[in-house]
Amino acid sequence: MSEEMLSPQKNLSAAKQLLLEKRLKGKGKTSSPAPAIKRRENRELAAVSYPQERMWFVNQLQPESAAYNVPGALRLTGEVDVAALKKSIDEIIRRHDVLRTTFRAVDGRLVQIIEKEMQFDWRVDDLRHFPQEKREEERIRAEAEMACLSFALDQGPLIGMRLLRVADDEHILLLTVHHIIFDGWSIGIFVRELASLYRAYSKGEEASLPELVIQYGDYAEWQRNVWLEQTEMDKQLSYWREKLKGMPAALDLPTDRVRPPVQTFRGAAKTFALPADLKRRLEALGRQEGATLFMTLLAAFKTLVYRYSGQSDLVIGTPIAGRKHRETESLIGLFLNLLALRTDVSGELSFRDLLRRVKQVTLEAYANQDIPFEKLVEELKPERDLSRHPLFQAMFVLQNAPVPSLEWEELRIEIQELETGTAKFDLNVWMTETAEGLTGTWEYNTDLFDEQTIVQMAGHFENILRTVADDADQKLAELPILTDRDLQVLQEWATGPQVEMPETTIHELIEARSAETPDRIALVFRERQMTYADLDAEANRLAHYILERSAGTDPFIGVYLERSLEMVIALLAVLKANRAYVPIDPEYPEERIRYMLEDSRVSLILTQSRLRESLPAGIDAICLDRDRRLWTGMSPRKPEGTSSPDQEMYMIYTSGSTGKPKGVINNHRGVVNRLLWMQQEYRLTEGDRVLQKTPFSFDVSVWEFFWPLLAGAQLVIAEPGGHRDSSYLVRLIQEQQITTLHFVPSMLQIFLEHPESSRCTSLQRVICSGEALTAQLQKAFYERLDAGLYNLYGPTEAAVDVTEWKCQKHDPNTVVPIGYPISNTRILVLDARLQPVPIGVVGELHIGGVQVAKGYHNRPELTAERFIPDPFSSEPGARLYKTGDLARFRWDGSIEYMGRMDNQVKLRGLRIELDEIAATLEQHKDVRQAVVLVRDASPEDKRLEAYLLLEKNAAAWEAKEWRDYLKKRLPEYMVPGRFIAVEEMPLTANGKLDRGALLKMAGEPVLPQEAYVAPRNAVEEVLAEIWRDVLGTERVGVHDDFFELGGHSLLATQIATRVAQVLHSELPLIPFFHHPTVAGAAELILQDPLQRTRIEKTAQLLVNLSRLSEEEVDALLLESSTTKGGRDA
Repeated sequence: MSEEMLSPQKNLSAAKQLLLEKRLKGKGKTSSPAPAIKRRENRELAAVSYPQERMWFVNQLQPESAAYNVPGALRLTGEVDVAALKKSIDEIIRRHDVLRTTFRAVDGRLVQIIEKEMQFDWRVDDLRHFPQEKREEERIRAEAEMACLSFALDQGPLIGMRLLRVADDEHILLLTVHHIIFDGWSIGIFVRELASLYRAYSKGEEASLPELVIQYGDYAEWQRNVWLEQTEMDKQLSYWREKLKGMPAALDLPTDRVRPPVQTFRGAAKTFALPADLKRRLEALGRQEGATLFMTLLAAFKTLVYRYSGQSDLVIGTPIAGRKHRETESLIGLFLNLLALRTDVSGELSFRDLLRRVKQVTLEAYANQDIPFEKLVEELKPERDLSRHPLFQAMFVLQNAPVPSLEWEELRIEIQELETGTAKFDLNVWMTETAEGLTGTWEYNTDLFDEQTIVQMAGHFENILRTVADDADQKLAELPILTDRDLQVLQEWATGPQVEMPETTIHELIEARSAETPDRIALVFRERQMTYADLDAEANRLAHYILERSAGTDPFIGVYLERSLEMVIALLAVLKANRAYVPIDPEYPEERIRYMLEDSRVSLILTQSRLRESLPAGIDAICLDRDRRLWTGMSPRKPEGTSSPDQEMYMIYTSGSTGKPKGVINNHRGVVNRLLWMQQEYRLTEGDRVLQKTPFSFDVSVWEFFWPLLAGAQLVIAEPGGHRDSSYLVRLIQEQQITTLHFVPSMLQIFLEHPESSRCTSLQRVICSGEALTAQLQKAFYERLDAGLYNLYGPTEAAVDVTEWKCQKHDPNTVVPIGYPISNTRILVLDARLQPVPIGVVGELHIGGVQVAKGYHNRPELTAERFIPDPFSSEPGARLYKTGDLARFRWDGSIEYMGRMDNQVKLRGLRIELDEIAATLEQHKDVRQAVVLVRDASPEDKRLEAYLLLEKNAAAWEAKEWRDYLKKRLPEYMVPGRFIAVEEMPLTANGKLDRGALLKMAGEPVLPQEAYVAPRNAVEEVLAEIWRDVLGTERVGVHDDFFELGGHSLLATQIATRVAQVLHSELPLIPFFHHPTVAGAAELILQDPLQRTRIEKTAQLLVNLSRLSEEEVDALLLESSTTKGGRDA
């Protein structure tokens, strides 16, 4: 494609060009004129220009790619003189040295080699004998074949041509040139010269084109050796260093697929049109601010990128012609340069504000356009990333009106572009001015984006343009970008099935089931069993006793029990007493238990005698074992009183960012909805056995306890602590023939790794929730078990789970979504302004509907902050819960979980506020500041790490002592496994904590003192010598990192070239980037067993020769000569 055909600066008139210079250089001042480009003496060799060097490097990574082809077609209507056409092309190739150029390394330096003559494949294909339909197919096939030609840069030719005769009076000239010798501007030169020459030759006349003053090789030498030595270059380089300092590492546009580790350049393009009226209104807006149409369009594009990515620091690329010298305007070659336009869109900016910023940064960039992009990359040294284009990943271009049809004597010529099926960037948008308005072409990387995503983006871009053309003073964050159709689709996807649920409570549902199946086994624990009738009677007795012992106004009853039959009886009894239970895990530390009791204000606790001593002395407690005679004598009938589905059912404490947990209150209505949906979805029967193993302080336990009991199934209760023991679980599942159970993904991973897990053949359904389920774990599950796997999502603040995804055995996707909203729930993905975000774009997940919790106990401010009025519902009092989770809608309507907005994480299914751990650490007198992070050792292995900035006179504590300190205050799962003392907390450029830098501080391997390791064999010795020479360093160890020694991607290509010259072996660049050491390179070139011995012998010979003195070399040469002479005699 020809996105380079027009520099944005071409939109500036001569007067504006002058104004630009005066504004940026100071009135009356002009920059020093650039030194003249002189003809070089050596006409056969030339240095490569900076853009050519990078182009060559990209080609080394993917030599077969057509990403950097410049294809085009000339449709010739009329009688064609094929001989005159061929002669015209030959003359153009003669005139322009660059078209006869190849690229090779000479003395370790990449150079252009200009051939005096070069043979080109001139092919004429006559398609007239094909039927019309077949003829069109052959034309399309030929165009695609030509567009994707593969060029060998070291052999040439780097231009391909083919003439198609499709009718008596119609020909198509197909032309493809490698970008390393050709740019968009060159197309115009080629066509103009071809027209002039053809005119002459077709009449039998001689051509009269003026000879070129310089050649491209002269320009490349000048750029390398003259221009970059100038003071002006230093000034411009200083500008770019300052402008791009602290820029973001990458543009994070939401993609449809995971980014490949190496950029592939596979691409496609979509085109759309904008009417002339809209173009005129945009031009009028630009004139109001003294901005060009390009600047106005670019500001709109940056608005789109901001709204899609959520990033406020944006760097977008744009090309510029790079032909400031008059002599270069008539040269074919690669002069194109790239500018990185950085804009801050943070704050309450209006579009007009942004346009002014874009105008300023664009004018500044034009005034500093001479630094080659490749030189800038070399200077700035961005973090190496083969998966992305450096500095920016999105381009925006405005082109002139396309070249109109031309007349060559009796011929009519139309220029057509050809698709290569490639993309140089993640996203490249170029707009073209036409008589009808504007056309826009969106070229995109197909490894990242689906066509429907690009169509959506283009539509939203048009919406932005129309909106700002009407009102440029709207805030960027509030600009409406969604269409009415978008909003309708998102509303449909957000809403789960609307199902009428009974006005009842959980215990009433279980009572009804007990009446239907009184003699069936309800509970199994160890050797004990209990029928539904006995469970109902026991719970009724305990409920009566609870009512007798507790005040009628107390809404909460504490339950402080280990997993057992009595735990289930206690929970059901609390509900029957029309109270809500507060689960208190006996494994919690004393301080946390004390806080929960004080905050919940429970006046009565159900417990066991051996646990009673750990409770505060003043609190009333019923020991279900010791006091059994007191409550078993109560009535087995249901207590009197009415129950309401809106009354509280339980209060579960979750981690809190202040250092204190917070109690979440859920009512019966939400849980009834959740469990009846579950029964409708999975259809438990009386033959099912459900395992209860989740600690009852976590809300997953709610469905484990009550779902099987309302469905008439058996509830099998695991041993206390048994949920952590995979061997025990495997044995229990087999013994009890468990059909249904729950795992957090990290525990599922451990379970599947057990050698006996595949024998759990009774399993029919496994429910996963609590943390992200990976595709790898999903695959491992189906390799071991023949059961259904379901991925559910939901916070404690929304009655356990609100979405569901049915996993597939042969799912090719790399991400497992969290699925679709369940019955009577709504899932909205909104931005910070509570506006729906586009499909595929990440926003905060909000939950509406019947399952939203009542709120936080004794935390009215936090409740008001997180439980907000639902602006999308007409139902009085409807609320949304702001989860703090990031998510997005996929194109199938399912939802994908994308992580957390804040510092809250889920670890092994347990919700943790990292700030709570940090706050607890900072309560220690020796800690000035603490930061707790999660290290992802693998998708299934996440670990807590604490970073401590200690007071000056702090004692030297061991990690065990820190762990012991936290264990007294926090649950075990919240205690980091690693503690790192730091001298200071690293900060980003804007003063925020740099968490990535902290992880690197702890993650770097600690090398032994003797870090330098000398070459250990001849191959490593030769490679180390090559490195020393290329890097200009005295010593290179076999484990020294090439890039840490000052190397960069272009120097890496020199290393590869030198290895090929010296050892006649290929060093593959992509693997080398992952193993950039002498030892790594040696392994790479020796991995072919057929070449290994030869390479080792060659290396040894080179090492032996390097150790000889000049006298020894002379003697050996003399000896060799004498021996040869003796043989000849």
